[in-house]
Formats: sequence, structure tokens, C-alpha cells
Amino acid sequence: MNNCAIGVFDSGLGGLTCVKELNRILPNENIVYFGDTARVPYGTRSRETILEYAEQDINFIKKHSAKLIIAACGTVSSVLGADKKAAGNVPFTGVLLPAAQRACSLTKNGRIGVIGTPATINSGAYGKAIRRIRPDISVTGNACPLFVPLVEYGFTDRNDPITKLAAEKYLAPIKSAGVDVLILGCTHYPIIKETIADYMGENVTLISPSSEAAKYALSLLTENNMLSERSGKGENIYYTSDSIELFEESAHAFLGDTIGGEVHKVGIDELISAAQDPA
Repeated sequence: MNNCAIGVFDSGLGGLTCVKELNRILPNENIVYFGDTARVPYGTRSRETILEYAEQDINFIKKHSAKLIIAACGTVSSVLGADKKAAGNVPFTGVLLPAAQRACSLTKNGRIGVIGTPATINSGAYGKAIRRIRPDISVTGNACPLFVPLVEYGFTDRNDPITKLAAEKYLAPIKSAGVDVLILGCTHYPIIKETIADYMGENVTLISPSSEAAKYALSLLTENNMLSERSGKGENIYYTSDSIELFEESAHAFLGDTIGGEVHKVGIDELISAAQDPA
């Protein structure tokens, strides 16, 4: 048994979709979440910058004695790939591999779509992961750079004309490819899954990497006897690199009526210091 917290980080608020799923399937676990809202989005940055930010985020989470770290960020997961040692001696997973495994198990026609940030799509990481599992599968990807800011700024209603227009533009080549499974390759995207589903149609199954990563965390902690032994509900604590007020206001869209935990601000200088003096 291990009562230390599960650590989760993302470039912004999208990783809260993973926190929500963890709270559902692992209610007795404490969770430490860091959203780098001052530097969102990561998906338009260079590979070198993404790796630098990821190192800072990981070491900040490690300062809080996390027993498992989840990169609930499609961009970071794509750049780091399947590197289980990205957090040193702390078990680590991204959202990419669990989502790829699930997609491969569900497709019936062997055609999988992937949408994500430019960095995620340009890395080709999902295609590589999928083909390692099933070489026969055809993968069609497309970058959706406006989806993250649309979600961050609250354009999440199913019928919002701006979000619907963006979805039509970005999803057209995916739909034309005839996919029957679509990976929402950024943890922000499940917030607008209804808009995406409306365009793609009822015959296309949507995969949430956040949900799959949470299931993977449950499996990993169970197999390694690392589940919490507490009987009561676990606690969430949140850190943001920008405004606490804006974080709390926007977090409700990801978590529901209440975020259920305290929010603290961490400066960029503290993140840089954490990377220079890793736990």
C-alpha cells in the first residue's frame, strides 16, 4: 500500500479530465495537479521547449512525493513517447500508449483517426505506437490548433457556431478517410466531444486519452500493490502558473460543479528551480 498522491500535469486545464476520471475510479487516492496555464499551449512550441517544460513540470510534481506521475498532456506524451523512465525512479505514463492500445482493440475496419496539437501530429507518435501494436492499421491524423484556446476560453457548448465551424474544418479529412475510431489526442478535446461526435457521426467511436490513462493508472497501482489504504475520500490539490481565480473559474467546465480542492499559484522561477534541483 502507498498513501502518497498521484501526480498529474498538463500545459493547461485539459489534464483535469484525467483528474475527474481518477476521482471516479480511484476515489480514495490523493491527487496533486499542476496546470502550466501561464505557458499554454505547449502544442505550438518546439520539441526542445516542450522537453524543457516537461522536465520542469515532472520535477515540480516529484517535489510533492508523488507515487505515480501522469503526463495528462497529449503534446508531452507524444514528444516523450513510451519513456517509462521520464520521471526517474517514479513510475510514469503519458496518455498516448493507453489510448493507442484502446483504439487498436476497438477498430473494426482498420482505420483510426487522430486529432491533436500541431506538435502531437507532427511527431507522428500516435501512428508509430498504433503500428507497433497492429501494423495493418491505417492512421489519418490532423492538427487542430484552435481547439485548445476555444476550450480554455469557454467555447464549449455543443452548438457554439465558432467551435462547430472549427470542427468541420479540422475533421473533414478524418471523416473522408472513413475511420471508425477517433483518438482525441489532446486532453482538452473531450470537453467538446459532443461537437466532434455530431460531425463524425454515430458510427465513429471516440477515444479519450485521459480516461484510458486513468484506467492504466488503476491497473499499474493495483499490480504493484501501491493503492491507498485510506477508507475515506482522497483530496485534490491544484497548482497553476497563472491566475488562481481564472483557474478556478475555468476548472468547473472540466470537473463539474466543484473542483473539490485548494488551488495554489507557482511561479515560473520555482518550476525552473525544481528542474535544476530535482527530487
